[in-house]
Amino acid sequence: MDHQQIGWIAILIGILFVIGGLLIWTGAFAWFGRLPGDIRIEGENVRIYIPFTSMILLSILLSLLLGLINRLFQ
Repeated sequence: MDHQQIGWIAILIGILFVIGGLLIWTGAFAWFGRLPGDIRIEGENVRIYIPFTSMILLSILLSLLLGLINRLFQ
């Protein structure tokens, strides 16, 4: 992998971070963490939050994205 390819990868990652930040800022991911299967326990002095379903969904999406990137650069 030469320097030019590494540069393009860095630019692509930067653009993805900007797009993700804008989506988070606008509230497009307000549903994230409130999916069925995410555990929320709120008591008087305690809050427990275990986002099972959200993390599984995120893991699947990242695996697909990284697999696509791997195919593009091979």
